[in-house]
Amino acid sequence: MSEKIILAVTEEASGTRIDKYISDNIAELTRSAVQGLIKDGGVIVCGGTVSKSYKVQAGDSVEVSFAPPQPLDAAAEDIPLNIMYEDDDLLIVNKPKGMVVHPAHGNYTGTMVNALLYHCGDSLSGINGVIRPGIVHRIDKNTSGLLIVAKNDKSHVKLSEQIKAHSFTREYEAIAVGSFKEKEGTIDAPIGRNRTDRKKMCVTQENSKNAVTHYSVIKQYGGFAHLRLRLETGRTHQIRVHLAYIGHPVLGDDVYGKAYKGLDGQCLHARKIGFIHPSTGEYMEFTSELPDYFQSVLNKLEKM
Repeated sequence: MSEKIILAVTEEASGTRIDKYISDNIAELTRSAVQGLIKDGGVIVCGGTVSKSYKVQAGDSVEVSFAPPQPLDAAAEDIPLNIMYEDDDLLIVNKPKGMVVHPAHGNYTGTMVNALLYHCGDSLSGINGVIRPGIVHRIDKNTSGLLIVAKNDKSHVKLSEQIKAHSFTREYEAIAVGSFKEKEGTIDAPIGRNRTDRKKMCVTQENSKNAVTHYSVIKQYGGFAHLRLRLETGRTHQIRVHLAYIGHPVLGDDVYGKAYKGLDGQCLHARKIGFIHPSTGEYMEFTSELPDYFQSVLNKLEKM
């Protein structure tokens, strides 16, 4: 069944190309998807079809008909998990680099959620739906390290509240490109969706959320720096975007920096998490040792 959305163009939006206007106002649709709808007659402006280069005018009524994406379902898969702690309320999982957290288009199987469904069965919170059961927070596919997983809705809510209140400890280690003049600092810059590439995030004042990252230099290696980072907020790709913004992208980040020969993915590791246990009220903290791929890069830098 197709979905129909009607948009009323305001004075502020007047003069915007129709494909950009629609993609800015309907999150499910990329600009290229909108262009396809226009070509197929799925976009009607004031009762008639228009070209993709049409510029909307104040007062225009824009009718968009499209098929919403089909919901994915996650299947249990017997995939080994490195579980550092588990009780009736939660798990602490040490995710390897290269593993996707939850199924999405292009990654339907082999994710952490598939593994969790096999390990936990029905004992996962349902707040984030069938595709993200138990997932309180995420880390990128090519970021390794610690994640907390909620086994019931009560725990999920209490853990999420701590993240929102910035009382949830999240520390990372990274290798960044370039030398730092200051040994420590804070990056306070809002992050939003990149308008020209919707798969990327960027520092922007437009449709953004505040984002704060604290960093300190552990050691410098003539052109590279080993960093410890603490998240005050948890925006998508926050550390990667913030470090690129100040001119020090994460080593190996081919989205916000560049790829390096012999290095598969970025050197970014979720080293520590700390939180108040949702049932006992006890503060708990877990640390993950640097994985082999990360330590290997540090060893090479030591010899340079």
